[in-house]
Amino acid sequence: MLWLKAFHIIFVVCWFAGLFYLPRIFVYYAASEHGDTRRQLAVMARRLYRFVTPFMLIAIVLGLAMIAVNPGYYLASLWMLLKLSGVGFLVVYHFQCGRYVKRINDDSDDHSHVFYRFFNEVPVFFLFGIVLLAVLKPF
Repeated sequence: MLWLKAFHIIFVVCWFAGLFYLPRIFVYYAASEHGDTRRQLAVMARRLYRFVTPFMLIAIVLGLAMIAVNPGYYLASLWMLLKLSGVGFLVVYHFQCGRYVKRINDDSDDHSHVFYRFFNEVPVFFLFGIVLLAVLKPF
């Protein structure tokens, strides 16, 4: 169980590194007025998205494996259900990042750098909530 937990944490950290940096690339893309810079940032965003998506999938599989070890405990715990809800939101956020990556690479994105600055902060709040739920196990 500890190996599962350790690898789950490792892949969650890797996934979050992408969730933090990818929208930052969006900010730089939206703020740039230079075509070459925008094209390079679009490529960086596409490659980073493809790189971190497997981390998300592995983190989820390892998390589900931990739940499978003791489903009676985990699925009856309100803190876990709230944590899983947060993870579900982050999965939706991840796929929304993918839609933005596609729009940026198609040169059809019209969001401002201000929009992306706010969008960039979303996973921080979920990270705090999910970690606090997992460590404190309230309720």
